Parts: sequence; C-alpha cells; structure tokens
Amino acid sequence: MQITIPYSPRKQQAFIHTELDKHRFSVLCCHRRFGKTVMLINHLIKCAMTNKNYNPRFAYIAPTYSQAKKIAWDYLKFYTKNIPQTKYNETELRCDFMNGARIMLLSSENPDSLRGIYLDGAVVDEAAQISSDLLDEVIRPALADRKGWLSLCGTPKGMNNLFYDYYLKAKKEESWFGYTAKVSETKLIDQEELDAALSVMGQSKYNQEFECSFIGNIKGSIYGDLLNKLEDEKRITRVVYDPSYPVSTAWDIGFNDATSIIFYQVIGNSINIIDFYENNNEAFPHYAQYLKEKDYVFEKHLGPHDLEQTDFTTGRTKREVAYQLGLKFRIAPKLSIEDGIHAVKMILPRCYIDIDNCTKLINSLRHYHRKYNDKDRVYAAKPVHSWASHACDAMRVLAVGLDREKFTNNINLQKDYNYGFNL
Repeated sequence: MQITIPYSPRKQQAFIHTELDKHRFSVLCCHRRFGKTVMLINHLIKCAMTNKNYNPRFAYIAPTYSQAKKIAWDYLKFYTKNIPQTKYNETELRCDFMNGARIMLLSSENPDSLRGIYLDGAVVDEAAQISSDLLDEVIRPALADRKGWLSLCGTPKGMNNLFYDYYLKAKKEESWFGYTAKVSETKLIDQEELDAALSVMGQSKYNQEFECSFIGNIKGSIYGDLLNKLEDEKRITRVVYDPSYPVSTAWDIGFNDATSIIFYQVIGNSINIIDFYENNNEAFPHYAQYLKEKDYVFEKHLGPHDLEQTDFTTGRTKREVAYQLGLKFRIAPKLSIEDGIHAVKMILPRCYIDIDNCTKLINSLRHYHRKYNDKDRVYAAKPVHSWASHACDAMRVLAVGLDREKFTNNINLQKDYNYGFNL
C-alpha cells in the first residue's frame, strides 16, 4: 500500500531526515521557525509506519503536557489523516496505526509516570528545558531493548542545561549526528522580518533565538563571539597531542579559590590547547604530582605575577616553593585586566581547543562576562568574578606570557643583527 504524507521537506529538512536514518543519536540546534517540530513529527510517522518490530512505540516528549498538546498534537493528526485505520486518543495524546505502531505525546513534568515503557524511537523537543534525570534514568533505558533512536532538538537557552551538554557530546563523538541551523545560513525568514525582530529583541536575544548562540542570554559576554567563530571554523574540536613538540602550561594560582592549568603546544603559528585541569583547596605538591603523571615533555610553565609574593609564615615566595617541587615558572607580565583581555582576544583566533579535555575551559570562556547596569545602561569595566574567572585568568597568563616571549625574541634578533666597523 502506497501512503503519501502531505509533507514536503525543505532542503535543510530533507538533509536532516537522511542523516537521522544513518545515526541512532542526534542533536539538532535550530533557529526559531525552522520547522523542527513538523519535521520531527513526520520523521516519527515514517518510522512508525516502516518499523518491522512487533507493536513499535515512539514518543514525542515536550517539557510540559500543555506544550506537547499545543505544539505537536494538531501536527500529528494533520499529517496522519490519510493513513487508513488510524485511531486517536485525545485524552492520552496517542495515535495508533494499523500495523500496531503507536506515537505518544509525553511531557517531562512527571518522569516517574514514564518509567516502564519501551521505545523504538524518541524525540525530545525544547531539550534545554528537560532534566537530565528524565533522559538518563527513563528515556535512555526505554530505548535499550530495541536499540531505539533518540533525537534531541531545540534552540539554545544558556549553557547550564542538558541540551548544551549533549550539543558538545554530538561534536565529540562520531556516532552522534550534530546539526546547527542558523537563520543567517538557512535564509528561511525574510530579512525585513529579521530586522524587525532584532529591533525589538536586542542583539543578545536575537543571537540566541535566531543564530543559535549559547551565550545569547549572557549579557556582556567577553569572549562569546570569538568562541562562536572558533566553533564555526571547527577550531573547537579534537586536538591530538603531538609528541614531537613540547608542552607548556599557563596557570592561575589559588588555594581557597581554584587553581587552573592550561596545557598547550605552539606549532607554527597555531596554539593547540590540548588539556585543562582545575582544582581547589590543594597546595603545590598536588599539582606537581599531577604534572608528573602526565606523559607530556614540558618546555615551560607560565605563572601569574602573584607567584612572587612572599609567604610570611615560610619567608619564601610561592615561586620558590614551586621550584623546590620541580616547577620552574616564568612570570607573565603584570598587566591590567583589560589589557590581559585584549591579549586573549588577539591570540584566540590562533587557537585550537580540544573539546574532550577542555570542556570546563570552553564553558568558562563562553560564560566570562561583565555585569550590565540597568540604571546607567552600561557594562561594568571589571568582569564578574564567578566559577569561570579562574580558567579565564589562566588564559590571560598564557596570552600575555606569549606576548612577552615574542617581544623578547624580537630584541634578541635585533642584537644578532647589530654589527660595526673598526676604523
């Protein structure tokens, strides 16, 4: 029996359908009005009608019952209206097909109510609003029996949520399909309408909703745009350690606050950030031992200027204590925070950052921001001190430390080329 669904996918949607057939797991980050709900409802219908398992089960999961009913229920009924013997249960938001397949519209409001079901496939819509417990403890086990597929979709809503975590996961793992649809690339909305939306929403919210920016809801983000550019250029990726080059480190030192360490290699004009470590309430011996356990051949360690401060209980500087533990620091120049931020902005376009080992560093660079003063309508000069500060301080040490070395090398070159005559 030939059944035609009244659905004609756009070019981008057709591409996604093809990739979803190839991949068991996927993350789809799409701008508003992309048509992701229509696309995924139709994908569920196709899978339900073609699945060969006994009584296949598929689910569309929204953050709330109200959202599931308002967003997807009418679409499900419309696109299945030509399928014979289809039955609808309005109370349970359920669609049963003649081959025994069923599509259920569910919500994440009560995860325990979903326990015990099995699934051949599931769509999680607006995944940024879904708890990780629902996915890890309910949905993923439900897919295990029949090795069902899973697609997480949505529009960014900051970084502290399940959607961002799996967005990064899809970038790391080849078995996952990750797709980002920005309106500037899809051209699915008229420019006049986009201009009108921008004038009302402001740049940050516009970037979040239409350009798929995960820092769109972070006002005053300092490095967010540069991180987005690195991501677009595929510089936030897997960066393999090259044993033919030495590894250097850049530190931000803390005790009650965190100590952050960036591991990098300079290869040609590129700065390959291959690893990152952060901990707190630990003294130098802990970090010295951590570095000894690495298989890296170290060239130098760049430290902040406060390593020269004397501890009056021992009469020694932190730099001297580190030296006795085998950590020979070069001190980065003491610059203002703003000059340090500028130095980071200058070197970031040269960087490749490992997405596996440096997730905390990437998140910190995205989150680092200045506070907005609503009364004066200006951003504060000093960045907000938060969990992201320590990694970003280490990044400043790296940037200004490299700048100093470049300056020193230029001086040495000038000395090499000085010459004179004896008359």
